[in-house]
Amino acid sequence: MLDGRVAVVTGAGRGLGRSYARALAAAGASVVVNDLDADVAEETVASIVDAGGRAVAVIGAVGGSEIADALVARAVDEFGRLDVMITNAGALRDRTLRNTTDEDFDLVVTSHLRGTFTCGRAAAARFREQGEGGRLILVGSPAGQRASFGQTVYSASKGAIVAMMRTWAVEHAKIGVTVNAIVPTALTRMVATIPGLGELVEKADRGEPLPEHVRRQGLGTPDDVAPLVVYLASAESAGVTGQAIAVGGDRIALWTHPGQVAEQLRPGGWTPDAVRDLFATELKGELQDHLPAPFDLGGN
Repeated sequence: MLDGRVAVVTGAGRGLGRSYARALAAAGASVVVNDLDADVAEETVASIVDAGGRAVAVIGAVGGSEIADALVARAVDEFGRLDVMITNAGALRDRTLRNTTDEDFDLVVTSHLRGTFTCGRAAAARFREQGEGGRLILVGSPAGQRASFGQTVYSASKGAIVAMMRTWAVEHAKIGVTVNAIVPTALTRMVATIPGLGELVEKADRGEPLPEHVRRQGLGTPDDVAPLVVYLASAESAGVTGQAIAVGGDRIALWTHPGQVAEQLRPGGWTPDAVRDLFATELKGELQDHLPAPFDLGGN
């Protein structure tokens, strides 16, 4: 499906990123593997090469333009072109608002949001130069779509990434570049501390089958997410752009674009009392659920 195509995957040393890189290579792509940790990046490269694929590593933390430009340059120098950029890398700080420091904010925003911005910009410039289109696959999170307790900065970054994706899809449509965001859920070490998930993460790590009701809720292994990434990286996905796509376990789903759910007009404008009455009557039943959707691990 991806013969002759070249992809960059950031944060590809472990977890989801590693599954993306290996699946892309198995489908025929040449892959630039990026990670902050040189050892795990080289392990991913070795696993691809040992399986008969083509891959090289670029070590460094995403965020600045230098590493973004270096990733694109390595793809071109090593494999002659760039067709796909997957912006997976990012740091996590599991803290509520009052416990989030300036340093926490800068780290998470720089790695997730700025890293996506700089890598996406560098890849788009190369796509424009090649004149043959391209694929930008950004990585969101359920935490950016709904409330996620203790994830102030992570939620903000992931929500901004999906918003940025929609704008990029519009901006690059004329040059044949599709831009989509995946919203993956998988049993990785990142979710192991969530109550009820630690044991399932251990089970997945051991390669044991997961209960059907867990998989139906969108919880599986990183390898369950990778097929969507391979499809979005392919020429066959040319008609899919501007989408936020949830994927995990046995499930693929589309998130809606933000839109109004209720509207009221008042000739002459609003007064505070009229607004109060509006929220007590017509809009009361239209207020949106602000709580996160918990995973039901009971099998119901």
